[in-house]
Amino acid sequence: MNIKALQAFRRKLAQGQPACGLWVTLESPCLTEVAVALGVDWVVIDAEHGSLDWKEIAEHVRATVRSETVVLVRIAERSTWLSKRALDIGADGIVVPWMESAGQLEDAVRDCRYPLQGRRGIGGERATVWGQCFYEHTAEANEHVLVVPIIESVRAVAAVPAMCQVDGVEVFFFGPADYSASAGHRGQWEGPGVAEQLLGLKDTIRQAGKHCGLLTTSAENLLQRREQGFRMLGLGTDAGLLLRSLHEVLRALGRDRCPATSLDPAEGQALHDPLPAPPERMRPEREEVITSCGKGPSAELQKGVFLEALVGQFNTARNLTTGLVTFKPEASLDQHNHPCSESITVLQGEAEVTVEGRVYRLGPLDNIVIPRWLPHAARNPLSSSTSRLHVALAMSVPERVLVSRSFPRVDMAADSTGMSGMERVTRYRSARRSFGVSKGAEFIDYFNSELVPGIEMSGGYGRFEPGGRLPAHVHDFDESICITGGNATCVVEGRTYSLRDCSTAMVPRGRVHYFINHSDTAMEMIWVYAGPMPERIVVDEKCATTEGNPWK
Repeated sequence: MNIKALQAFRRKLAQGQPACGLWVTLESPCLTEVAVALGVDWVVIDAEHGSLDWKEIAEHVRATVRSETVVLVRIAERSTWLSKRALDIGADGIVVPWMESAGQLEDAVRDCRYPLQGRRGIGGERATVWGQCFYEHTAEANEHVLVVPIIESVRAVAAVPAMCQVDGVEVFFFGPADYSASAGHRGQWEGPGVAEQLLGLKDTIRQAGKHCGLLTTSAENLLQRREQGFRMLGLGTDAGLLLRSLHEVLRALGRDRCPATSLDPAEGQALHDPLPAPPERMRPEREEVITSCGKGPSAELQKGVFLEALVGQFNTARNLTTGLVTFKPEASLDQHNHPCSESITVLQGEAEVTVEGRVYRLGPLDNIVIPRWLPHAARNPLSSSTSRLHVALAMSVPERVLVSRSFPRVDMAADSTGMSGMERVTRYRSARRSFGVSKGAEFIDYFNSELVPGIEMSGGYGRFEPGGRLPAHVHDFDESICITGGNATCVVEGRTYSLRDCSTAMVPRGRVHYFINHSDTAMEMIWVYAGPMPERIVVDEKCATTEGNPWK
Protein backbone atom coordinates (compact mmCIF):
# COMPACT_ATOMS: atom_id res chain seq x y z
CA MET A 1 0.00 0.00 0.00
CA ASN A 2 1.42 3.34 -1.11
CA ILE A 3 0.74 5.53 1.93
CA LYS A 4 2.62 8.51 0.48
CA ALA A 5 0.49 8.47 -2.68
CA LEU A 6 -2.74 8.12 -0.72
CA GLN A 7 -1.82 11.03 1.50
CA ALA A 8 -0.99 13.21 -1.52
CA PHE A 9 -4.28 12.24 -3.17
CA ARG A 10 -6.32 13.10 -0.06
CA ARG A 11 -4.38 16.32 0.45
CA LYS A 12 -5.28 17.52 -3.02
CA LEU A 13 -8.95 16.78 -2.47
CA ALA A 14 -8.93 18.53 0.92
CA GLN A 15 -7.38 21.62 -0.69
CA GLY A 16 -9.97 21.69 -3.45
CA GLN A 17 -7.42 20.76 -6.12
CA PRO A 18 -8.24 18.36 -8.95
CA ALA A 19 -6.76 14.87 -8.71
CA CYS A 20 -6.38 13.66 -12.30
CA GLY A 21 -5.94 10.12 -13.46
CA LEU A 22 -6.14 7.47 -16.16
CA TRP A 23 -8.68 4.67 -16.54
CA VAL A 24 -6.79 1.56 -17.68
CA THR A 25 -8.53 -1.04 -19.85
CA LEU A 26 -5.77 -2.42 -22.08
CA GLU A 27 -3.28 -5.14 -21.27
CA SER A 28 0.17 -3.54 -21.47
CA PRO A 29 1.55 -2.26 -18.13
CA CYS A 30 3.56 0.23 -20.21
CA LEU A 31 0.39 2.33 -20.39
CA THR A 32 0.30 2.70 -16.62
CA GLU A 33 4.05 3.23 -16.50
CA VAL A 34 3.79 6.12 -19.00
CA ALA A 35 0.93 7.71 -17.05
CA VAL A 36 2.86 7.40 -13.79
CA ALA A 37 5.95 8.95 -15.40
CA LEU A 38 3.78 11.93 -16.40
CA GLY A 39 2.73 12.36 -12.79
CA VAL A 40 -0.96 11.42 -12.82
CA ASP A 41 -2.49 11.32 -9.35
CA TRP A 42 -4.28 7.99 -9.78
CA VAL A 43 -4.97 5.09 -12.12
CA VAL A 44 -7.97 2.79 -12.06
CA ILE A 45 -7.42 -0.67 -13.51
CA ASP A 46 -10.72 -1.89 -14.90
CA ALA A 47 -11.43 -5.50 -13.94
CA GLU A 48 -15.16 -5.21 -14.56
CA HIS A 49 -15.18 -4.69 -18.32
CA GLY A 50 -12.67 -5.83 -20.90
CA SER A 51 -10.23 -8.73 -20.91
CA LEU A 52 -7.71 -8.01 -18.15
CA ASP A 53 -6.78 -11.07 -16.08
CA TRP A 54 -5.24 -10.98 -12.62
CA LYS A 55 -1.68 -11.41 -13.88
CA GLU A 56 -2.09 -8.32 -16.07
CA ILE A 57 -3.75 -6.39 -13.21
CA ALA A 58 -0.76 -7.21 -10.97
CA GLU A 59 1.63 -5.94 -13.65
CA HIS A 60 -0.26 -2.65 -13.85
CA VAL A 61 -0.09 -2.35 -10.05
CA ARG A 62 3.68 -2.93 -10.12
CA ALA A 63 4.06 -0.08 -12.62
CA THR A 64 3.06 2.37 -9.87
CA VAL A 65 5.77 1.31 -7.40
CA ARG A 66 7.88 4.15 -5.91
CA SER A 67 5.56 6.84 -7.22
CA GLU A 68 2.94 9.21 -5.86
CA THR A 69 0.24 7.63 -8.02
CA VAL A 70 -2.64 5.91 -6.25
CA VAL A 71 -3.61 2.62 -7.91
CA LEU A 72 -7.17 1.33 -7.65
CA VAL A 73 -8.86 -1.74 -9.10
CA ARG A 74 -12.42 -1.55 -10.36
CA ILE A 75 -13.83 -4.92 -9.38
CA ALA A 76 -16.62 -6.59 -11.35
CA GLU A 77 -19.14 -6.46 -8.49
CA ARG A 78 -19.37 -5.96 -4.75
CA SER A 79 -17.60 -9.07 -3.52
CA THR A 80 -15.50 -9.98 -0.49
CA TRP A 81 -13.19 -12.25 -2.43
CA LEU A 82 -12.71 -9.84 -5.36
CA SER A 83 -11.90 -7.01 -2.94
CA LYS A 84 -9.45 -9.21 -1.02
CA ARG A 85 -7.68 -10.25 -4.20
CA ALA A 86 -7.30 -6.71 -5.53
CA LEU A 87 -5.91 -5.47 -2.21
CA ASP A 88 -3.64 -8.50 -1.72
CA ILE A 89 -1.79 -7.78 -4.97
CA GLY A 90 -1.04 -4.28 -3.71
CA ALA A 91 -3.88 -2.01 -4.83
CA ASP A 92 -4.43 1.06 -2.66
CA GLY A 93 -8.17 0.60 -2.86
CA ILE A 94 -11.09 -0.53 -4.96
CA VAL A 95 -13.74 1.05 -7.14
CA VAL A 96 -17.09 -0.68 -6.63
CA PRO A 97 -19.72 -0.57 -9.40
CA TRP A 98 -23.48 -0.21 -9.17
CA MET A 99 -23.80 0.91 -5.56
CA GLU A 100 -27.49 1.56 -4.79
CA SER A 101 -27.81 1.62 -1.01
CA ALA A 102 -25.98 2.53 2.16
CA GLY A 103 -26.10 -1.13 3.21
CA GLN A 104 -24.30 -2.25 0.05
CA LEU A 105 -21.68 0.42 0.58
CA GLU A 106 -21.13 -0.58 4.22
CA ASP A 107 -20.56 -4.16 3.02
CA ALA A 108 -18.00 -2.91 0.47
CA VAL A 109 -16.09 -1.07 3.20
CA ARG A 110 -16.11 -4.16 5.46
CA ASP A 111 -14.74 -6.21 2.55
CA CYS A 112 -11.68 -3.96 2.55
CA ARG A 113 -10.93 -3.79 6.26
CA TYR A 114 -9.28 -6.32 8.53
CA PRO A 115 -11.13 -7.47 11.71
CA LEU A 116 -12.53 -6.18 13.92
CA GLN A 117 -13.78 -3.46 11.58
CA GLY A 118 -14.13 -5.77 8.60
CA ARG A 119 -13.77 -9.23 7.12
CA ARG A 120 -10.65 -9.03 4.98
CA GLY A 121 -8.41 -12.03 5.47
CA ILE A 122 -4.67 -11.64 6.01
CA GLY A 123 -2.75 -13.12 3.11
CA GLY A 124 0.92 -13.69 2.51
CA GLU A 125 0.84 -11.91 -0.83
CA ARG A 126 2.35 -8.80 -2.34
CA ALA A 127 0.54 -6.35 0.00
CA THR A 128 2.29 -7.89 3.03
CA VAL A 129 5.57 -8.33 1.12
CA TRP A 130 4.75 -12.03 0.83
CA GLY A 131 4.10 -12.42 4.53
CA GLN A 132 7.15 -10.51 5.77
CA CYS A 133 5.21 -7.40 6.87
CA PHE A 134 2.02 -8.77 8.40
CA TYR A 135 2.08 -6.41 11.35
CA GLU A 136 3.16 -3.28 9.49
CA HIS A 137 0.60 -3.63 6.71
CA THR A 138 -2.36 -4.65 8.84
CA ALA A 139 -1.63 -1.83 11.30
CA GLU A 140 -2.10 0.86 8.61
CA ALA A 141 -4.35 -0.68 5.95
CA ASN A 142 -7.76 -0.08 7.59
CA GLU A 143 -7.03 3.60 8.04
CA HIS A 144 -5.70 4.26 4.54
CA VAL A 145 -7.57 1.93 2.16
CA LEU A 146 -9.66 3.82 -0.40
CA VAL A 147 -13.16 2.62 -1.26
CA VAL A 148 -14.78 4.47 -4.18
CA PRO A 149 -18.41 3.61 -5.02
CA ILE A 150 -19.81 4.30 -8.48
CA ILE A 151 -23.26 5.86 -8.71
CA GLU A 152 -24.60 4.56 -12.01
CA SER A 153 -28.31 3.91 -11.68
CA VAL A 154 -31.48 5.88 -11.09
CA ARG A 155 -32.28 3.62 -8.12
CA ALA A 156 -29.23 4.98 -6.28
CA VAL A 157 -30.51 8.56 -6.23
CA ALA A 158 -32.70 8.29 -3.15
CA ALA A 159 -29.93 6.50 -1.23
CA VAL A 160 -27.17 9.03 -1.91
CA PRO A 161 -27.71 11.12 1.28
CA ALA A 162 -27.49 7.97 3.42
CA MET A 163 -24.49 6.71 1.46
CA CYS A 164 -22.70 9.95 2.24
CA GLN A 165 -22.89 9.04 5.94
CA VAL A 166 -21.07 5.70 5.52
CA ASP A 167 -17.77 5.70 7.40
CA GLY A 168 -14.70 5.03 5.27
CA VAL A 169 -15.99 6.58 2.03
CA GLU A 170 -14.54 9.89 0.86
CA VAL A 171 -15.07 9.96 -2.90
CA PHE A 172 -18.02 9.01 -5.09
CA PHE A 173 -17.63 8.33 -8.80
CA PHE A 174 -20.36 8.73 -11.42
CA GLY A 175 -21.03 6.47 -14.41
CA PRO A 176 -23.07 8.62 -16.84
CA ALA A 177 -23.53 5.94 -19.52
CA ASP A 178 -24.95 3.29 -17.18
CA TYR A 179 -26.99 5.93 -15.39
CA SER A 180 -28.44 6.99 -18.75
CA ALA A 181 -29.28 3.37 -19.59
CA SER A 182 -31.06 2.94 -16.25
CA ALA A 183 -33.06 6.09 -17.09
CA GLY A 184 -34.19 4.60 -20.42
CA HIS A 185 -31.54 6.21 -22.65
CA ARG A 186 -29.37 3.22 -23.51
CA GLY A 187 -26.32 4.00 -25.61
CA GLN A 188 -26.11 7.69 -24.63
CA TRP A 189 -23.31 9.10 -22.47
CA GLU A 190 -25.69 11.59 -20.85
CA GLY A 191 -29.29 11.10 -21.96
CA PRO A 192 -31.99 13.77 -21.68
CA GLY A 193 -32.00 15.25 -18.19
CA VAL A 194 -29.15 13.06 -16.96
CA ALA A 195 -26.55 15.86 -16.92
CA GLU A 196 -28.77 17.94 -14.65
CA GLN A 197 -29.48 14.98 -12.34
CA LEU A 198 -25.81 14.15 -11.93
CA LEU A 199 -24.96 17.76 -11.15
CA GLY A 200 -27.67 17.72 -8.49
CA LEU A 201 -26.22 14.55 -6.96
CA LYS A 202 -22.77 16.12 -7.05
CA ASP A 203 -24.09 19.07 -5.04
CA THR A 204 -25.65 16.72 -2.47
CA ILE A 205 -22.39 14.83 -2.07
CA ARG A 206 -20.29 17.99 -1.84
CA GLN A 207 -22.61 19.43 0.81
CA ALA A 208 -22.01 16.28 2.88
CA GLY A 209 -18.27 17.02 2.82
CA LYS A 210 -17.41 14.30 0.33
CA HIS A 211 -15.84 14.52 -3.14
CA CYS A 212 -16.99 13.49 -6.62
CA GLY A 213 -15.33 12.13 -9.71
CA LEU A 214 -16.05 10.99 -13.24
CA LEU A 215 -14.42 10.36 -16.59
CA THR A 216 -14.17 13.36 -18.89
CA THR A 217 -14.62 13.17 -22.63
CA SER A 218 -12.28 15.90 -23.91
CA ALA A 219 -9.89 18.60 -22.75
CA GLU A 220 -12.79 21.06 -22.85
CA ASN A 221 -15.01 18.76 -20.82
CA LEU A 222 -12.18 18.28 -18.31
CA LEU A 223 -12.05 22.03 -17.66
CA GLN A 224 -15.84 22.21 -17.51
CA ARG A 225 -16.04 19.40 -14.94
CA ARG A 226 -13.36 21.06 -12.84
CA GLU A 227 -15.37 24.27 -12.83
CA GLN A 228 -18.48 22.31 -11.86
CA GLY A 229 -16.75 21.07 -8.72
CA PHE A 230 -15.68 17.54 -9.63
CA ARG A 231 -12.32 16.74 -8.07
CA MET A 232 -11.40 13.15 -9.03
CA LEU A 233 -11.12 13.80 -12.76
CA GLY A 234 -10.54 11.01 -15.23
CA LEU A 235 -8.52 12.29 -18.19
CA GLY A 236 -9.99 9.42 -20.18
CA THR A 237 -9.51 5.73 -20.75
CA ASP A 238 -6.32 4.50 -22.35
CA ALA A 239 -8.26 3.27 -25.40
CA GLY A 240 -10.34 6.45 -25.54
CA LEU A 241 -7.33 8.75 -25.49
CA LEU A 242 -5.68 6.70 -28.24
CA LEU A 243 -8.85 6.90 -30.34
CA ARG A 244 -9.07 10.67 -29.85
CA SER A 245 -5.54 11.10 -31.19
CA LEU A 246 -6.11 8.70 -34.09
CA HIS A 247 -9.32 10.47 -35.12
CA GLU A 248 -7.54 13.82 -34.97
CA VAL A 249 -4.67 12.85 -37.28
CA LEU A 250 -6.93 10.87 -39.63
CA ARG A 251 -9.27 13.86 -39.83
CA ALA A 252 -6.31 16.04 -40.84
CA LEU A 253 -5.74 13.66 -43.77
CA GLY A 254 -9.42 13.47 -44.66
CA ARG A 255 -9.50 9.78 -43.73
CA ASP A 256 -11.48 9.79 -40.48
CA ARG A 257 -14.28 7.26 -40.28
CA CYS A 258 -17.02 5.89 -38.06
CA PRO A 259 -16.15 2.22 -37.40
CA ALA A 260 -18.59 -0.66 -37.61
CA THR A 261 -19.31 -2.90 -34.61
CA SER A 262 -17.88 -5.79 -36.65
CA LEU A 263 -14.47 -4.03 -36.58
CA ASP A 264 -14.34 -4.69 -40.32
CA PRO A 265 -12.95 -1.54 -42.03
CA ALA A 266 -14.96 -2.37 -45.14
CA GLU A 267 -18.17 -1.93 -43.15
CA GLY A 268 -17.16 1.40 -41.61
CA GLN A 269 -18.37 4.80 -42.74
CA ALA A 270 -16.00 7.57 -43.83
CA LEU A 271 -16.91 10.63 -41.79
CA HIS A 272 -16.55 12.99 -44.73
CA ASP A 273 -19.33 11.04 -46.45
CA PRO A 274 -22.94 11.52 -45.30
CA LEU A 275 -24.21 8.91 -42.89
CA PRO A 276 -27.32 7.08 -44.10
CA ALA A 277 -29.09 8.12 -40.89
CA PRO A 278 -28.25 9.85 -37.60
CA PRO A 279 -26.93 7.65 -34.77
CA GLU A 280 -29.78 6.06 -32.83
CA ARG A 281 -28.33 7.48 -29.58
CA MET A 282 -29.35 10.94 -30.82
CA ARG A 283 -33.05 10.15 -31.17
CA PRO A 284 -34.78 13.44 -30.24
CA GLU A 285 -37.73 13.86 -27.89
CA ARG A 286 -38.48 17.54 -28.67
CA GLU A 287 -39.64 19.44 -31.75
CA GLU A 288 -38.05 22.50 -33.31
CA VAL A 289 -39.52 25.90 -32.37
CA ILE A 290 -39.50 29.03 -34.54
CA THR A 291 -39.81 32.34 -32.69
CA SER A 292 -40.43 35.52 -34.68
CA CYS A 293 -38.95 38.77 -33.46
CA GLY A 294 -41.51 40.45 -31.23
CA LYS A 295 -43.07 37.15 -30.14
CA GLY A 296 -40.58 36.06 -27.47
CA PRO A 297 -40.79 36.79 -23.72
CA SER A 298 -39.53 40.30 -23.01
CA ALA A 299 -38.44 42.36 -20.02
CA GLU A 300 -36.92 45.73 -19.24
CA LEU A 301 -33.58 44.91 -17.59
CA GLN A 302 -32.83 48.49 -16.66
CA LYS A 303 -34.17 51.85 -17.76
CA GLY A 304 -33.95 51.96 -21.54
CA VAL A 305 -32.56 48.40 -21.85
CA PHE A 306 -34.94 45.72 -23.13
CA LEU A 307 -34.40 41.99 -23.57
CA GLU A 308 -36.44 39.73 -25.82
CA ALA A 309 -35.66 36.03 -25.46
CA LEU A 310 -35.77 33.98 -28.65
CA VAL A 311 -34.39 30.65 -27.40
CA GLY A 312 -34.44 29.33 -23.85
CA GLN A 313 -36.32 27.18 -21.40
CA PHE A 314 -39.57 28.77 -22.56
CA ASN A 315 -39.27 26.95 -25.88
CA THR A 316 -37.64 23.78 -24.47
CA ALA A 317 -34.01 24.67 -25.19
CA ARG A 318 -31.40 23.06 -22.97
CA ASN A 319 -28.22 24.76 -21.72
CA LEU A 320 -28.78 27.74 -24.02
CA THR A 321 -30.52 31.12 -24.06
CA THR A 322 -30.34 33.57 -26.95
CA GLY A 323 -32.15 36.84 -27.55
CA LEU A 324 -32.03 40.48 -28.58
CA VAL A 325 -31.13 43.35 -26.26
CA THR A 326 -32.12 46.86 -27.30
CA PHE A 327 -30.42 49.91 -25.78
CA LYS A 328 -32.07 53.29 -26.09
CA PRO A 329 -29.62 56.17 -26.77
CA GLU A 330 -27.05 56.39 -23.94
CA ALA A 331 -28.84 53.67 -21.94
CA SER A 332 -26.64 51.39 -19.88
CA LEU A 333 -26.66 48.09 -18.01
CA ASP A 334 -24.88 48.05 -14.67
CA GLN A 335 -21.92 45.82 -13.90
CA HIS A 336 -22.86 42.19 -13.30
CA ASN A 337 -21.72 38.64 -13.92
CA HIS A 338 -23.20 35.26 -14.86
CA PRO A 339 -22.51 31.66 -13.74
CA CYS A 340 -21.95 30.86 -17.43
CA SER A 341 -20.31 32.37 -20.49
CA GLU A 342 -22.02 35.15 -22.44
CA SER A 343 -21.69 36.23 -26.06
CA ILE A 344 -22.60 39.73 -27.28
CA THR A 345 -22.78 40.60 -30.99
CA VAL A 346 -23.67 44.06 -32.24
CA LEU A 347 -26.39 43.99 -34.89
CA GLN A 348 -27.24 47.68 -35.09
CA GLY A 349 -25.53 50.81 -33.82
CA GLU A 350 -22.60 50.53 -31.43
CA ALA A 351 -21.90 49.14 -27.97
CA GLU A 352 -19.40 49.90 -25.25
CA VAL A 353 -18.70 46.77 -23.22
CA THR A 354 -16.59 46.99 -20.09
CA VAL A 355 -14.99 43.89 -18.56
CA GLU A 356 -13.23 44.43 -15.22
CA GLY A 357 -12.63 48.03 -16.28
CA ARG A 358 -11.36 47.20 -19.77
CA VAL A 359 -13.52 49.16 -22.22
CA TYR A 360 -14.19 47.88 -25.74
CA ARG A 361 -15.99 49.89 -28.43
CA LEU A 362 -17.83 47.52 -30.77
CA GLY A 363 -19.49 48.12 -34.13
CA PRO A 364 -21.85 46.06 -36.32
CA LEU A 365 -21.09 42.32 -36.28
CA ASP A 366 -18.24 42.72 -33.80
CA ASN A 367 -18.49 40.14 -31.04
CA ILE A 368 -17.25 39.85 -27.47
CA VAL A 369 -17.49 36.65 -25.44
CA ILE A 370 -17.14 36.86 -21.67
CA PRO A 371 -16.32 33.74 -19.59
CA ARG A 372 -18.34 32.90 -16.50
CA TRP A 373 -18.14 35.14 -13.44
CA LEU A 374 -16.22 37.98 -15.12
CA PRO A 375 -17.80 41.32 -14.05
CA HIS A 376 -18.95 43.31 -17.07
CA ALA A 377 -21.25 46.17 -18.05
CA ALA A 378 -22.62 47.55 -21.32
CA ARG A 379 -23.94 50.83 -22.66
CA ASN A 380 -25.01 52.49 -25.86
CA PRO A 381 -22.48 55.28 -26.44
CA LEU A 382 -24.63 56.91 -29.14
CA SER A 383 -26.73 59.91 -28.16
CA SER A 384 -29.31 59.76 -30.96
CA SER A 385 -29.48 56.13 -32.16
CA THR A 386 -30.75 52.88 -30.69
CA SER A 387 -28.34 49.94 -30.48
CA ARG A 388 -29.39 46.33 -30.91
CA LEU A 389 -27.37 43.36 -29.72
CA HIS A 390 -27.65 39.61 -30.11
CA VAL A 391 -26.81 37.85 -26.84
CA ALA A 392 -26.29 34.22 -25.91
CA LEU A 393 -25.76 32.54 -22.54
CA ALA A 394 -24.83 28.93 -21.85
CA MET A 395 -27.82 28.19 -19.61
CA SER A 396 -31.53 27.60 -20.13
CA VAL A 397 -32.67 30.18 -17.57
CA PRO A 398 -30.41 33.26 -17.45
CA GLU A 399 -29.05 34.36 -14.09
CA ARG A 400 -27.07 37.49 -13.31
CA VAL A 401 -25.58 38.95 -10.16
CA LEU A 402 -24.90 42.65 -9.74
CA VAL A 403 -21.27 43.41 -8.89
CA SER A 404 -20.44 46.54 -6.89
CA ARG A 405 -16.66 46.23 -7.01
CA SER A 406 -15.03 49.02 -8.99
CA PHE A 407 -12.17 48.66 -11.47
CA PRO A 408 -9.86 51.29 -12.94
CA ARG A 409 -10.96 52.24 -16.46
CA VAL A 410 -8.69 51.18 -19.30
CA ASP A 411 -9.75 52.15 -22.83
CA MET A 412 -8.74 49.29 -25.13
CA ALA A 413 -7.39 49.92 -28.63
CA ALA A 414 -9.88 50.01 -31.49
CA ASP A 415 -8.40 46.78 -32.89
CA SER A 416 -8.02 45.01 -29.53
CA THR A 417 -9.03 41.35 -29.57
CA GLY A 418 -9.39 41.01 -25.82
CA MET A 419 -7.25 39.57 -23.05
CA SER A 420 -5.65 36.13 -23.23
CA GLY A 421 -7.44 33.75 -20.88
CA MET A 422 -10.22 36.28 -20.30
CA GLU A 423 -12.66 37.95 -22.70
CA ARG A 424 -12.27 37.46 -26.47
CA VAL A 425 -13.18 40.11 -29.04
CA THR A 426 -13.74 39.38 -32.73
CA ARG A 427 -13.62 42.36 -35.07
CA TYR A 428 -15.82 41.73 -38.10
CA ARG A 429 -13.59 43.59 -40.56
CA SER A 430 -10.43 41.69 -39.66
CA ALA A 431 -11.94 38.34 -38.61
CA ARG A 432 -10.71 35.16 -40.21
CA ARG A 433 -13.26 33.72 -42.65
CA SER A 434 -13.74 30.08 -43.49
CA PHE A 435 -15.05 28.92 -46.84
CA GLY A 436 -15.72 25.52 -48.34
CA VAL A 437 -17.94 24.35 -45.49
CA SER A 438 -20.80 24.88 -47.89
CA LYS A 439 -21.03 26.19 -51.43
CA GLY A 440 -21.82 29.90 -51.53
CA ALA A 441 -21.27 30.45 -47.81
CA GLU A 442 -18.68 32.01 -45.53
CA PHE A 443 -18.36 31.73 -41.77
CA ILE A 444 -16.68 33.49 -38.86
CA ASP A 445 -16.11 31.55 -35.64
CA TYR A 446 -16.69 33.95 -32.76
CA PHE A 447 -16.10 31.49 -29.95
CA ASN A 448 -15.56 27.82 -29.18
CA SER A 449 -13.44 25.81 -26.79
CA GLU A 450 -10.37 26.06 -29.03
CA LEU A 451 -10.64 29.85 -29.08
CA VAL A 452 -11.83 30.24 -25.47
CA PRO A 453 -10.70 27.24 -23.36
CA GLY A 454 -13.35 26.06 -20.93
CA ILE A 455 -16.28 27.73 -22.67
CA GLU A 456 -19.55 25.77 -22.64
CA MET A 457 -20.94 26.85 -26.03
CA SER A 458 -19.79 27.77 -29.54
CA GLY A 459 -21.05 30.19 -32.13
CA GLY A 460 -20.40 32.57 -34.97
CA TYR A 461 -21.63 34.40 -38.04
CA GLY A 462 -22.63 32.98 -41.42
CA ARG A 463 -23.35 34.63 -44.78
CA PHE A 464 -25.07 32.74 -47.60
CA GLU A 465 -25.13 33.98 -51.18
CA PRO A 466 -28.23 33.21 -53.30
CA GLY A 467 -28.46 29.43 -53.58
CA GLY A 468 -26.04 28.91 -50.67
CA ARG A 469 -26.93 26.21 -48.19
CA LEU A 470 -25.71 23.69 -45.65
CA PRO A 471 -26.04 19.92 -46.12
CA ALA A 472 -28.60 18.00 -44.08
CA HIS A 473 -27.09 17.42 -40.65
CA VAL A 474 -27.67 16.86 -36.93
CA HIS A 475 -25.97 18.02 -33.75
CA ASP A 476 -25.44 16.37 -30.39
CA PHE A 477 -26.73 19.55 -28.70
CA ASP A 478 -29.38 22.22 -29.14
CA GLU A 479 -28.86 25.06 -31.62
CA SER A 480 -30.08 28.65 -32.04
CA ILE A 481 -30.07 30.21 -35.53
CA CYS A 482 -31.05 33.88 -35.76
CA ILE A 483 -31.54 35.26 -39.29
CA THR A 484 -30.09 38.76 -39.05
CA GLY A 485 -30.17 39.67 -42.75
CA GLY A 486 -32.10 38.64 -45.85
CA ASN A 487 -34.43 35.66 -46.05
CA ALA A 488 -33.75 32.05 -45.10
CA THR A 489 -35.56 28.79 -45.60
CA CYS A 490 -35.20 26.30 -42.76
CA VAL A 491 -36.02 22.65 -43.45
CA VAL A 492 -36.39 20.25 -40.51
CA GLU A 493 -37.26 16.67 -41.50
CA GLY A 494 -39.57 17.89 -44.27
CA ARG A 495 -41.10 20.78 -42.33
CA THR A 496 -40.30 24.09 -44.03
CA TYR A 497 -40.10 27.54 -42.42
CA SER A 498 -39.37 31.01 -43.80
CA LEU A 499 -37.31 33.25 -41.53
CA ARG A 500 -36.27 36.90 -41.68
CA ASP A 501 -35.85 40.00 -39.47
CA CYS A 502 -34.18 38.13 -36.58
CA SER A 503 -36.65 35.26 -36.55
CA THR A 504 -34.87 32.46 -34.72
CA ALA A 505 -35.01 28.68 -35.00
CA MET A 506 -34.40 26.51 -31.93
CA VAL A 507 -33.40 23.13 -33.37
CA PRO A 508 -33.05 20.53 -30.61
CA ARG A 509 -30.46 17.80 -30.39
CA GLY A 510 -30.94 15.08 -32.99
CA ARG A 511 -33.29 16.88 -35.42
CA VAL A 512 -32.16 16.66 -39.07
CA HIS A 513 -32.16 20.11 -40.65
CA TYR A 514 -30.51 22.54 -43.04
CA PHE A 515 -30.77 26.18 -44.12
CA ILE A 516 -30.87 27.41 -47.71
CA ASN A 517 -31.05 30.84 -49.32
CA HIS A 518 -33.75 30.73 -52.02
CA SER A 519 -33.78 34.53 -52.43
CA ASP A 520 -31.82 36.68 -54.86
CA THR A 521 -29.92 38.58 -52.12
CA ALA A 522 -27.47 37.50 -49.43
CA MET A 523 -28.73 35.95 -46.20
CA GLU A 524 -26.94 36.33 -42.83
CA MET A 525 -27.23 34.47 -39.53
CA ILE A 526 -25.87 34.32 -35.99
CA TRP A 527 -25.68 30.70 -34.86
CA VAL A 528 -24.99 29.39 -31.35
CA TYR A 529 -24.57 25.79 -30.27
CA ALA A 530 -25.12 24.47 -26.73
CA GLY A 531 -21.85 22.59 -27.12
CA PRO A 532 -18.21 23.69 -26.90
CA MET A 533 -17.28 22.90 -30.51
CA PRO A 534 -19.25 23.54 -33.75
CA GLU A 535 -19.50 19.86 -34.64
CA ARG A 536 -22.15 18.47 -36.94
CA ILE A 537 -22.89 15.05 -38.42
CA VAL A 538 -23.80 15.20 -42.10
CA VAL A 539 -26.50 12.73 -43.11
CA ASP A 540 -28.20 11.64 -46.32
CA GLU A 541 -30.42 14.37 -47.77
CA LYS A 542 -33.46 12.07 -47.66
CA CYS A 543 -33.32 12.28 -43.82
CA ALA A 544 -34.45 15.90 -44.12
CA THR A 545 -37.62 14.93 -46.00
CA THR A 546 -41.01 13.86 -44.69
CA GLU A 547 -40.69 10.47 -46.36
CA GLY A 548 -37.12 9.85 -45.18
CA ASN A 549 -37.51 11.20 -41.63
CA PRO A 550 -35.34 8.76 -39.63
CA TRP A 551 -37.30 9.24 -36.40
CA LYS A 552 -40.87 8.55 -37.53
